[in-house]
Amino acid sequence: PFEAASLRTRAELMQKICAIIQMNKWTQVEAAIRCGVTQPRINELIRGRVSHFSLDALVNIATALGQRVELELQAA
Repeated sequence: PFEAASLRTRAELMQKICAIIQMNKWTQVEAAIRCGVTQPRINELIRGRVSHFSLDALVNIATALGQRVELELQAA
Protein backbone atom coordinates (compact mmCIF):
# COMPACT_ATOMS: atom_id res chain seq x y z
CA PRO A 1 0.00 0.00 0.00
CA PHE A 2 2.86 2.44 0.71
CA GLU A 3 4.49 1.91 -2.68
CA ALA A 4 1.11 2.12 -4.43
CA ALA A 5 0.36 5.49 -2.82
CA SER A 6 3.74 6.85 -3.89
CA LEU A 7 3.33 5.57 -7.45
CA ARG A 8 -0.16 7.05 -7.69
CA THR A 9 1.02 10.46 -6.47
CA ARG A 10 4.03 10.53 -8.76
CA ALA A 11 1.97 9.38 -11.77
CA GLU A 12 -0.62 12.09 -11.17
CA LEU A 13 2.04 14.78 -10.90
CA MET A 14 3.75 13.50 -14.05
CA GLN A 15 0.46 13.66 -15.97
CA LYS A 16 -0.11 17.25 -14.90
CA ILE A 17 3.42 18.27 -15.89
CA CYS A 18 2.99 16.58 -19.27
CA ALA A 19 -0.31 18.41 -19.77
CA ILE A 20 1.46 21.75 -19.19
CA ILE A 21 4.14 20.81 -21.73
CA GLN A 22 1.54 19.75 -24.31
CA MET A 23 -0.69 22.78 -23.69
CA ASN A 24 2.26 25.09 -24.38
CA LYS A 25 3.32 23.00 -27.39
CA TRP A 26 6.92 22.94 -26.20
CA THR A 27 9.44 20.63 -27.79
CA GLN A 28 11.27 18.31 -25.42
CA VAL A 29 14.30 20.60 -25.59
CA GLU A 30 12.21 23.69 -24.76
CA ALA A 31 10.51 21.86 -21.90
CA ALA A 32 13.86 20.66 -20.56
CA ILE A 33 15.22 24.20 -20.48
CA ARG A 34 12.12 25.51 -18.70
CA CYS A 35 12.13 22.60 -16.22
CA GLY A 36 15.85 22.77 -15.49
CA VAL A 37 16.48 19.18 -16.57
CA THR A 38 17.91 17.42 -19.60
CA GLN A 39 15.94 16.47 -22.70
CA PRO A 40 16.30 12.73 -21.93
CA ARG A 41 14.65 13.37 -18.53
CA ILE A 42 11.70 15.05 -20.28
CA ASN A 43 11.50 12.06 -22.61
CA GLU A 44 11.30 9.72 -19.61
CA LEU A 45 8.62 11.92 -18.09
CA ILE A 46 6.54 11.98 -21.28
CA ARG A 47 6.86 8.20 -21.63
CA GLY A 48 5.46 7.82 -18.12
CA ARG A 49 8.49 6.18 -16.55
CA VAL A 50 7.28 6.77 -12.99
CA SER A 51 10.02 4.67 -11.40
CA HIS A 52 12.66 7.04 -12.81
CA PHE A 53 11.38 10.02 -10.79
CA SER A 54 11.22 10.76 -7.11
CA LEU A 55 8.41 12.86 -5.74
CA ASP A 56 11.00 15.49 -4.86
CA ALA A 57 12.27 15.66 -8.45
CA LEU A 58 8.73 16.05 -9.80
CA VAL A 59 7.94 18.81 -7.30
CA ASN A 60 11.10 20.63 -8.44
CA ILE A 61 10.05 20.32 -12.10
CA ALA A 62 6.54 21.57 -11.35
CA THR A 63 7.95 24.49 -9.38
CA ALA A 64 10.25 25.38 -12.27
CA LEU A 65 7.12 25.60 -14.42
CA GLY A 66 5.58 28.10 -12.01
CA GLN A 67 3.28 25.63 -10.31
CA ARG A 68 2.66 25.12 -6.60
CA VAL A 69 2.28 21.53 -5.44
CA GLU A 70 -0.07 20.80 -2.57
CA LEU A 71 -0.58 17.43 -0.90
CA GLU A 72 -3.76 16.50 0.87
CA LEU A 73 -3.93 13.84 3.53
CA GLN A 74 -7.14 11.87 3.94
CA ALA A 75 -8.00 9.11 6.37
CA ALA A 76 -7.83 5.73 4.67
